[in-house]
Amino acid sequence: MYEDFAKVFPPPMKIRILGASGGIGAQARTTSILVDNDILIDAGTGVGDLTLEELRAIDHVFLTHSHLDHVTMLPFMLDTVGASRAQPLRVYAQEATLATLRTHLFSGELWPDFSRIPTPEAPFMTYHVLPAGGELTLDRRRVRSIPVTHVVPAVGYLLSGAKGSLAFSGDTTTTEEFWRVLNATGDLKHVIVETSFLDAEEQLSRVSKHLCPSLLAAELKKLKPGPRVHITHLMPGEEDDIMREIARHIPDNTPRRLERGQVFEL
Repeated sequence: MYEDFAKVFPPPMKIRILGASGGIGAQARTTSILVDNDILIDAGTGVGDLTLEELRAIDHVFLTHSHLDHVTMLPFMLDTVGASRAQPLRVYAQEATLATLRTHLFSGELWPDFSRIPTPEAPFMTYHVLPAGGELTLDRRRVRSIPVTHVVPAVGYLLSGAKGSLAFSGDTTTTEEFWRVLNATGDLKHVIVETSFLDAEEQLSRVSKHLCPSLLAAELKKLKPGPRVHITHLMPGEEDDIMREIARHIPDNTPRRLERGQVFEL
């Protein structure tokens, strides 16, 4: 009877922010988002705050791109709980991102190749290509990959549950397809978008293909009204100043700062 009830009234998808900083420092954790207890979006330093039981429960990791602040805890996760898991951890990303992991991170020199350890037939981790624009459904939760613009191949993700959708930009600068997909999503409730630098650092933003408040304001004009916007990836020490500049550019319905520990239910 409970299974029939769950089919008619599925539980909400719980999205917990483990890290939302553009760097490290006291209380600062880099990008990582836990969906329910088994899906991880990016593997930044926020993953290190999880218990061993929580780490073991993660079965799927979706990576936005290959930069270290978004993948840094993946090797430690595998080293810590790989041997106590019943199944390999499934890692999803674009082929270019997976190629970087294979060649550099899990090279056997920087870190052991857990896609072949303890044996190639029964490894701790398996790679799965999810191309930009692709999507996957896991127990009624839909994860859609959306191309964005960064210095390496990168995507954002659209997470859809029983009661709505949340979009996460990953690292990006001025981009187009991300906003097109969001505007076509009728149940979009929340948008998490990065803003890394101050307006005085706009040149740095453009070179590194991140956003600053003035660039963010121009990007958000592409988004239809409705969803609540949250700002992530602020550089440590500049968070308050960046949010003040955003408020000056967007005085009405000003985006909020994304906080570590924040929870969304959809």
